[in-house]
Amino acid sequence: MGGKRELRSVKIAYQPLPSQRRFHNSTARFKGFSGPIGSGKSQALCQEAIRLAYVNAGRTGLIGAPTYPMLRAATVAALVEALEKNEIPYKMNRAENLMVLGETRSKILFRAVGDFERLRGSNLAWFGLDELTYTSEGAWLRLEGRLRDPKAKRLCGFAAWTPKGYDWVYERFVANPVAGYETVIARPFENRFLLDQIPDYYERLRNSYDERFYRQEVLGDYLNLHAGKVYYAFDRNQNVEELAVDGGKAILWALDFNVDPMCSVVAQRDGEEVRVIDEIVLSRATTQEACEEFARRFPRHSGGVVVYADASGANRQTTGKSDVEILKQFFRGGGWGRVEFRIPTKNPPVRDRIALMNAKLAAASGNRTLKVSRRCKELIKDLEQVSYKEGSQIVDKARDPKRTHLTDALGYLVWREFEGKGRPMEQGRRLL
Repeated sequence: MGGKRELRSVKIAYQPLPSQRRFHNSTARFKGFSGPIGSGKSQALCQEAIRLAYVNAGRTGLIGAPTYPMLRAATVAALVEALEKNEIPYKMNRAENLMVLGETRSKILFRAVGDFERLRGSNLAWFGLDELTYTSEGAWLRLEGRLRDPKAKRLCGFAAWTPKGYDWVYERFVANPVAGYETVIARPFENRFLLDQIPDYYERLRNSYDERFYRQEVLGDYLNLHAGKVYYAFDRNQNVEELAVDGGKAILWALDFNVDPMCSVVAQRDGEEVRVIDEIVLSRATTQEACEEFARRFPRHSGGVVVYADASGANRQTTGKSDVEILKQFFRGGGWGRVEFRIPTKNPPVRDRIALMNAKLAAASGNRTLKVSRRCKELIKDLEQVSYKEGSQIVDKARDPKRTHLTDALGYLVWREFEGKGRPMEQGRRLL
């Protein structure tokens, strides 16, 4: 009775899809499974929980969902079905919302994570969260802190979700994953088992959902569903690269005169291509402070500097002088070679400027002649998240005060550099 318990080798009746297999094979401390509905997310979550309960025999894990009704109806039901299908013994204590596996004596806690302050408690060997995009970042971080069982053989936190726009899940798991994170993104229509049972499953959804919701829920795309995306041609995988300063080419510095934040982009041009190599974002700053930060990052550059800005910069003031006067006075100090100011007396129509930006991001021919450095994280957020007000073609500047400033600054640069090449729909060809 007191001896070490022998564990049998358990063979699971489970044929993982390619994306599910990649998820299970991941050795990351924190891993995610992102995919459209019907991609097998709940199955992957439950199978990973069973595996970790056996690897960490006798230890405690946790399965969570946003609410108890969601947890009971979907996640726990899928787990129980998998256990019973494979004749894995378990005991459920519904009063305490926990399960004990018969062979391993491993405990599985079931928790709704809406009130993450209640997640304090004992150490965990593993945890898994279903529908992570409906969960707060605070809940995830609280569970990260509980993943500290010193007797665990494999510490792991994992989650499954359907995309829900550019939220904290996208930022943490997809856009800018930190060390120790890995995410598997399932492809649409991959679930052959579902299609064998219901061949017209996705066609039914196409008839039920509008186009953008269909793209999110069925294709698994990350979209901003609040309104139309302004820079729809931007693709993080194709427009973002590792970029460095070319000492032989002029630095192109474009500013948006805004006090909080004061934003500007630093770029260079190579023929038809614009390469954004850096961004400067300062909170509650003046134009003079932006100049000082520019000088700190680019103290000398013999290739020269070209300055771009909003036409109103000749009149606007963040201090006593106009913003353009401050810029001109700053560059009289020398050290950057020839300095040129390409600031218009009148701004272009917003619609035309945006159209030209999209044409540079991705022309109809497929050419992408606007590239962004990976270090420009706020500009990338702008390109992905700036949207129109719902039901209009007016750029929404009120939804997030941090957004639109960097893309506006870049738009001034692109317009001045390429307006002579013909506006969209001119020259007898379609540019977008």
